[in-house]
Amino acid sequence: MTLHFQGVTKRFGAFTAVNHLSLSIPEQEIFGFLGANGAGKTTTFRMILGLLQPSEGTITWNNQPINYSVSTHIGYLPEERGLYPKLTVKEQIWYLANLRGMGKKEADVELKKWLERFHISDYYSKKVEELSKGNQQKVQFIASVIHKPQLLILDEPFSGLDPVNVEQLKNAVVDLKNNGTTIVFSSHRMEHVEELCENLCIMHHGRPIVHGRLREIKQSFGKKNVFVHADFSLDFLQNYEGVTKYKRTAEGAVLQVTSEEVAQRILQDITGKGFVRKFVLDEPSLNDIFIEKVGTSYE
Repeated sequence: MTLHFQGVTKRFGAFTAVNHLSLSIPEQEIFGFLGANGAGKTTTFRMILGLLQPSEGTITWNNQPINYSVSTHIGYLPEERGLYPKLTVKEQIWYLANLRGMGKKEADVELKKWLERFHISDYYSKKVEELSKGNQQKVQFIASVIHKPQLLILDEPFSGLDPVNVEQLKNAVVDLKNNGTTIVFSSHRMEHVEELCENLCIMHHGRPIVHGRLREIKQSFGKKNVFVHADFSLDFLQNYEGVTKYKRTAEGAVLQVTSEEVAQRILQDITGKGFVRKFVLDEPSLNDIFIEKVGTSYE
């Protein structure tokens, strides 16, 4: 079931939040949406959910228009906390699962499985307000997947989580994808997007400015990163032909170069100047590409 955008535009008065978005999100994979605050990501998600209607263009899923008739097949984890603090975890999940067409007994079975997976079975009868922010996020994640959606939208799912909880949720997301769920995913953490997503879209002021397979995007970027650890100064490389960026580090330097040939010349020129402990040529990071295209780091 491919999610397809064709010329989608959303205006709020004179302000255009999403500007002519056309792309397809392949089924049964994790698709990344990137963009600074105000880029149009959340507005796009709300249009997928049918909460907002496009001013122009169409959004289809399995060649059918997105509307409330398919909402029981969609899960959504918003960036903001959206749980009822006075309800217990079980009451919260039973209620939200019922809105998705699940019976209480079926929902309870799934809830207990997820609580056990996240090592929070003891919170089954606790009020949401008694939980830490990290555990509230786990419960909110469970609420978004309890009904086994075919399409899952995750808006900053790892926000505010410690590394252990991030790994737990990442593993759960990958398992859902492997079991057939299509996942649309937004995160401020570039390394999470690089790890999880095969395809992505970078949005800027409502427009898609980069779109495609992550590997092809990196290859087409042209520039490479070189990591050098050496026991002598590398500052002479600051003005080296083909070096577009130079950053001194405690152990040496990180360079951005225009080609592999430049990296080869640098290796030849530093050989013999002293002990080189590390010389690594690597692809550009997603953050490098974001800065190049948008003009600022995505933090």
